[in-house]
Amino acid sequence: MSAEAVTDAPSLEERLQQFVGLSTGPATRGPDPVNVPMIRHWVEAMGDQNPVYLDEEAARAHGFGGIIAPPTMLQAWIMAGLEATLARDHSRVEVGVGDPADRSPNDTLMAMLDDAGFTSVVATNCDQHYVRPLVPGDELEVTSVIDSVSGEKATGLGVGHFVTTRLEFTDQHGDVVATMKFRILKFTPRGQAPEATPRPERPRPALTQDNRFFFDGAKEHRLLIQRCTACGTLRHPPRPACANCRSFEWEPFEASGRGTIYSFTVNHYPRVPAFDYPLVVVLVELEEGTRLVANVVDITPETVAIGMPVVVTFEAFDDDLTLPVFRPDPNRATH
Repeated sequence: MSAEAVTDAPSLEERLQQFVGLSTGPATRGPDPVNVPMIRHWVEAMGDQNPVYLDEEAARAHGFGGIIAPPTMLQAWIMAGLEATLARDHSRVEVGVGDPADRSPNDTLMAMLDDAGFTSVVATNCDQHYVRPLVPGDELEVTSVIDSVSGEKATGLGVGHFVTTRLEFTDQHGDVVATMKFRILKFTPRGQAPEATPRPERPRPALTQDNRFFFDGAKEHRLLIQRCTACGTLRHPPRPACANCRSFEWEPFEASGRGTIYSFTVNHYPRVPAFDYPLVVVLVELEEGTRLVANVVDITPETVAIGMPVVVTFEAFDDDLTLPVFRPDPNRATH
């Protein structure tokens, strides 16, 4: 079925359902094979110390034929890069004002939801299934189809439709190595007059027995990090077991709050009403050695820089939620 034929359905709900099963566009081939340098950069950025990703002997000792790629790198292998992404986005803009017949089914679906008033978008969840480990030399290709479009749902963000795409990753032999389901919400923000609508609360963290201490510490203006009591390794975000020695025993450790910006991103879109945009999000490397993701104060998209010395402060968003944020450290100069 073509994207043009879908638009002949009489109602919005029927038109949306007829997109289910359609390809979102042509297959995408990864620009580079799976390779060790990218794996090395990834594990360093993520602080992942699992030896099977870089040590041949350790990988074989754990039953693999050699080095394997971290499973969560799956999408990294098919990313086209900045220039190709910008060119694709520019092309989409041009197509959007041209002949609708030239649009992909996914672009047509998004335009249809926009026209119906569901103009905002937020990613909600991603489920990945790994068939086998990826190894250096693998060449990946991904195809995707529109897996489902929900009926109209009322959510905390507003009324909208959940759109799920199913991606299938294959190797150079055409064998499936992984699948992924990615879901977004296309919604109409609550309230027709934003200036008269109270600012919504910041999203609540999902509290567990492993991470509650972190948020309780933030309320007391203390930056607490998990420390393994068996080997002393710090870890963040909080999780049940130590990746270094596999111990389940841990204690909270109060960090100094001083660090440097290891990486950052400036988010412009999609926009969630609880946040101000453009939104600077940083990955801070604490002087104790671990890293955490946080927002910033007194740092703009123009002034943020990798290597910038920062220090923690705490922002109370309401009576129940206080979070650590980082500001420039006036006692240390930027290198």
